[in-house]
Amino acid sequence: MAIDVKTQKVIAHPRLPAELVDSTSFLLKRLGFAAKGRSMDAFEEAGFNPYSFAVLAALDESAHETQGAVADALGYDRSQMVGILDELEEQGLVERRRDKVDRRRHVVELTADGKKALAKLRVLMKHLDDEFLAPLDAVERDTLHLLLLKLAQRHEPRCAPLSTGS
Repeated sequence: MAIDVKTQKVIAHPRLPAELVDSTSFLLKRLGFAAKGRSMDAFEEAGFNPYSFAVLAALDESAHETQGAVADALGYDRSQMVGILDELEEQGLVERRRDKVDRRRHVVELTADGKKALAKLRVLMKHLDDEFLAPLDAVERDTLHLLLLKLAQRHEPRCAPLSTGS
C-alpha cells in the first residue's frame, strides 16, 4: 500500500513479482522514475523544468561557461541545450554573447533574475528531496547519499564527488 501525496488516501497497488522487488537495480530504476515524475510535475507547476534548473546551477558554479561546455558537463545533447538556453534567455534568466576569443562559441552567464530564480528552484528541490525521502531519518539519508555517490563514482562520473587527490 502507498499513500497518494496529493489526496493523502491509501492506495492499494498490485504487488510486483518478488524477483523484481529483490533486485536493487530494479528498485533504483523504479524509484528514479518516481522521483523524476514528481520532479517534472513540481518544476512544471513552478513554470520551469529540471533541465533548466540544472543549467542555472551549472552556470552559478562556473559563471563564464560556453554553452557547449555546459551541455557536456550536464550530459545534454548540444542541440537540446540551445532550446533550453533559448527559453531561459526569453525569461531573462541567462544572457548569451559571442566568445571574444572564439567567435564561433557563445558564452552564457546568469542574470540577476536568473540568480533569483535559481534560489527559488533550490527551495523547490529541497522540498522535493524532503518529501521523497520522508521515510528516512537524517542518518539514513546521509548513508543513502554516500552509497549513491559511491555508485556514481563508477557508473556516472559526472555525479561523483570531486577527487581530493588522496
